[in-house]
Amino acid sequence: MNTRMLLPGWFLYIQILTVLLLYSTSEDSYAEDFILVSKSRQVLSILKDEQVIKHYHISYGKGGAGSKQRSGDKKTPIGTYRIIDLKENSQFYIFLQLDYPNLVDAWYGYYNQLISAAEFKSIVKANRTGEIPPQDTKLGGYIGIHGLGEINREKLEIHHRHNWTNGCIAMTNEEIIDLMNYVSIGTKVVIRE
Repeated sequence: MNTRMLLPGWFLYIQILTVLLLYSTSEDSYAEDFILVSKSRQVLSILKDEQVIKHYHISYGKGGAGSKQRSGDKKTPIGTYRIIDLKENSQFYIFLQLDYPNLVDAWYGYYNQLISAAEFKSIVKANRTGEIPPQDTKLGGYIGIHGLGEINREKLEIHHRHNWTNGCIAMTNEEIIDLMNYVSIGTKVVIRE
């Protein structure tokens, strides 16, 4: 086996692991207000000074349990994200875009050969600079917290009975208006099973 060919790959793996270590350390190094999403309980909670101050019922991806792995799997990712963009007139009323894919998602995508080294580097760069990561890779994109859009009785019943999104977290329009009082660009969002 030619060791000269292995070195660049191993070097990249070491770089990736270093970035992931730095990312996880910096995320937990200080207390801050954040959003906590429990998919299994279908609850979005706002935590302020480490105390839960509000709960909302949510719906999530119809792909079911587990974390988002690739575009089209209709799963909601599990991990730590940030609100990176806010659209106040989307088809779902308000859309709070998350910085999916994050560094951990990118690492798994690269390790499982879903994305190239160049795509991995683009995601890392976007996460470091606070920009929106590439949304058109095989990992998917455009994941966020949103309202329901135009409301009718059937849509409300579906929202309360089913996980119906393509990977996002959905709330009623009234709830997302209320949520807007507690969040801004950069707010941390922790999504758990």
